[in-house]
Amino acid sequence: MRADLEIIQEWIPKNSRVLDLGCGHGDLLAYLQKNKAVKGYGLEIDPDNINHCLQQGINVIQQNLNQGLANFATQSFDVVVMTQAIQAVHYPDKLLQEMLRVGKTCIITFPNFGHWRCRLYLSIKGRMPVSKFMPYTWYNTPNIHFCTFKDFEALTKQLDAKVLQRLAVDSQHHNSSLARLWPNLMSEIGIYQLTSNH
Repeated sequence: MRADLEIIQEWIPKNSRVLDLGCGHGDLLAYLQKNKAVKGYGLEIDPDNINHCLQQGINVIQQNLNQGLANFATQSFDVVVMTQAIQAVHYPDKLLQEMLRVGKTCIITFPNFGHWRCRLYLSIKGRMPVSKFMPYTWYNTPNIHFCTFKDFEALTKQLDAKVLQRLAVDSQHHNSSLARLWPNLMSEIGIYQLTSNH
């Protein structure tokens, strides 16, 4: 299982109901079903990923996240998860609002474009950063909304959401002392757990 999913699974209680947005191959849900008796669904748009989920026994629904979560009732899940996808949807603010409505808590991960390497790359080369971690050029990237930790946290305040936990890590998902001290500058990935204040 991916390192970020290893971290996330620790934040999900046993016997909970989980909705995994953009679930990919369904590895997180497969692990949670086996080890934590979790019940849930994955939402995925890629047919190959959906077939992989079905082979693992994952309940998966073919759905475009850009169309929202109107087909799910308010507070119908204990946890709604979205990893490395919020920067790729058309309206991240509306989707985050929907996640907060559907789930009692939400877990979100995203790349931090405030990381010092991004800042240095842009300031020296004058071009959008390309790295091993973010290998896309500006014209073929799936990331259409670049944000930093500060941007994301400003959005959570705007949506009246409360940050329950935040883990700032590097591309290997290690949490260094520098990342704890200056998360927006020294971390490449943010892992957040949120809930609505409503």
